Amino acid sequence: MTRIRHNDWGTLDPPAIGAWQPALTVSVVIPAYNCAAALAQTVAALAEQTYPARLVEVVVADDGSEPPIDLPGVRVVRVSEGWGRGTARETGRLAATGDVIHWLDADMVLAPDHLEAHMRWHHLIDHAVVIGDTRFVAALGEEGTRTEYTRATLESTRMLKDAGSSAYLLHTGASSSVRADLLRDAGGVDRTLNMAEDTELGYRLAQAGAVFIPDEQARAWHVGQSTVMRREKDVHRHNWSFLGDLIPDLRWLRGHPRRRWLVPYVQVVVAATGYEETRAGVDSALAGTIADTAVAIIGPWDKLTDERRDSLDDPLLDLRLIHNLYRNEPRVTFVTAAPDSAAPSPFLLTLPSGWVLGADTLSRLVRLAEQDTLGLVCAALAEAETGVVTARLERTAAFSRAALFHGGTDDLVDEMFGSVWVSGAEYGFATEDQAEPLAGDPAKWRALAGKRQNEVKELRAEIDRLTAEVDRLSADPAPDTAATGPLTSLIRHLRSAG
Repeated sequence: MTRIRHNDWGTLDPPAIGAWQPALTVSVVIPAYNCAAALAQTVAALAEQTYPARLVEVVVADDGSEPPIDLPGVRVVRVSEGWGRGTARETGRLAATGDVIHWLDADMVLAPDHLEAHMRWHHLIDHAVVIGDTRFVAALGEEGTRTEYTRATLESTRMLKDAGSSAYLLHTGASSSVRADLLRDAGGVDRTLNMAEDTELGYRLAQAGAVFIPDEQARAWHVGQSTVMRREKDVHRHNWSFLGDLIPDLRWLRGHPRRRWLVPYVQVVVAATGYEETRAGVDSALAGTIADTAVAIIGPWDKLTDERRDSLDDPLLDLRLIHNLYRNEPRVTFVTAAPDSAAPSPFLLTLPSGWVLGADTLSRLVRLAEQDTLGLVCAALAEAETGVVTARLERTAAFSRAALFHGGTDDLVDEMFGSVWVSGAEYGFATEDQAEPLAGDPAKWRALAGKRQNEVKELRAEIDRLTAEVDRLSADPAPDTAATGPLTSLIRHLRSAG
């Protein structure tokens, strides 16, 4: 199976439509509510598909329509609990039997080769999310246009090949498809969402390692404007109240400096050892400049029973003290083993025992990873008898995709996303006894980190200015060496200080 770097699906070579032999089954899942006329048109188009009918099932999830939906040749499943698009989609998914789930809105009309266009990609790789080319028309028979957002995104990213970690933002329930097992592993559809469920699902599919492929040959038409096109501001106002909690990547929705969010941006893992050193590491993670950070502490917590014991000489005293300290902290969880994945959080940091983070250590590591969509950043902290002590920042999507293949995980992550080693000291890691105090107030600590970053920026700007001045003087036919000498020395000093 082809290994794709980031989201550059251009290395794949799908067969031409009509020139290949399909084998996978597909379930077309359509959520529907009081839309009998539009749905009949959609189902009629499905009956004309070039993809073999024996490999296709159509599942309509009736979200409480009155009268109930009844269409020949279609499996209708009735939503029995809850309501809304998220509930209907998940109800349809659970009833579907196909190898691939193809989402379709109830008011779409497909070109005859639409399903075949989608399914070509799923025969090539098992982690594709294929996005159909939806056009909006005033009447059927017109060519139609894409939404402005879709057009601009596709043009600016070479059809999502350069979209990096944000490719999921184009995922839509109007016409997209995914392997059923990948969808299951990602957690299915969020039943609580009646809008934005497709964007949120796209984000979790990305964390599961998906590659997003927009196919211009998977043509489909929607008569009239979509709700987003007609009421864009209202839709955003509604959806962003949910998505801020659910998608950490949407950083502009998390502008509040102190509040807690449902899905952390970074999950930090710390092993419980001595009370003081564990506390130092956990506290440093909670006080950093990335406020939406959560910590999982690994330890044998099941050994902490309530029978009578000596409070001061308990053999498990340190473990008990750690549990006492953080049991009411909502950002801390207690686990007995390291998690296989941080999903749905996009990043996982493993912090070795006895080490602490600086105020902006985590934010700098994440920025480094985001610059080139790196899958792994390793910070070398110290030499030990067992090897190099290392802190690891892992991108969830990268390790999820690597897990789909056989071989060394780190090597595969490096091949498909890239990895880098950095100096821990350069990024602010320190041992417990060498760490700066948190100064009591996390806000002040974060402000100090911001002040230092500004000072570094100002210093670098001054270096650039002086360098330009030296270049100007050096270009003079008769440079004043008495002037350039001190300037050169100053620049060297500033560079060494920066």
